[in-house]
Amino acid sequence: MYFNRTIRLIEIESRVNVAWRNTMKKFLLGTLGLVAMVAPAFAADLPARTYTKAPPPLPPAPIYDWTGFYIGGNAGWGEAHDCWNVIPVGGVLFNDGCLNKSGGLVGGQLGYRWQWGQAVFGLEAQGDWADIKSTHISLFDPTITTSAKVNGLGLFTGQIGYSWGPSLLYVKGGAAVTSNTFALAANPTFVGPFVAASVDSTRWGGTLGIGWEYLITPNWSIGVEYDHLFMGHNNNSFGVDGRFATVANQISQDIDMVTVRFNWKFGGPGGVVARY
Repeated sequence: MYFNRTIRLIEIESRVNVAWRNTMKKFLLGTLGLVAMVAPAFAADLPARTYTKAPPPLPPAPIYDWTGFYIGGNAGWGEAHDCWNVIPVGGVLFNDGCLNKSGGLVGGQLGYRWQWGQAVFGLEAQGDWADIKSTHISLFDPTITTSAKVNGLGLFTGQIGYSWGPSLLYVKGGAAVTSNTFALAANPTFVGPFVAASVDSTRWGGTLGIGWEYLITPNWSIGVEYDHLFMGHNNNSFGVDGRFATVANQISQDIDMVTVRFNWKFGGPGGVVARY
């Protein structure tokens, strides 16, 4: 009897488990069906997903490199200071007065620069046509006027500079050469015989200058420059007129010039190198 009761309990427990599993299965199937019906309607009410385009990468910071050959032109103004001293044979030096004359300049330049960090080194040759002329009455002989004219000049210089961004500040120095015409003529107020005389003179001296230059595009730059030319003195003889045949004219010369410059730099994009 005890054994039969045990078997009976096992059968009842088995039926209960089966009924429970069937009930849970029906509940899960019903829940899944409800979710399947509701999900499309709920998704339709959601706003559309928006996609934001990633911002473009920032361009690399530029480094302005002045290294390379360049060629350009310049124009500006110059002033020459010439002092005449007359030295008669066996006599002492006589100050015959000074001439300050100014005029225009126009020409060109070419050169090469090296950049090392922010330091810039360079070599340059420059040539200019000039029209700088002045005349004054001689103190040695008031019946005569003396004149001096600078016809052209050249500079052969080295440069040392400092660059920041597209700007370059530099100093320069080296040799200078000028082409001059010195002349004697009759004082317009003097009436009498006189033979005009002139002499062409090429002079070599030194120069010092300072300049600033700016890259307006990768290849083009503009700038301004000041130079002082130390041309020393030289003796010139005007032997055509008898009064000056036995004297030497010692003429000293200094020149100040200011020019506006533009340059074209050769090579690649003109020296703007990307830093990554």
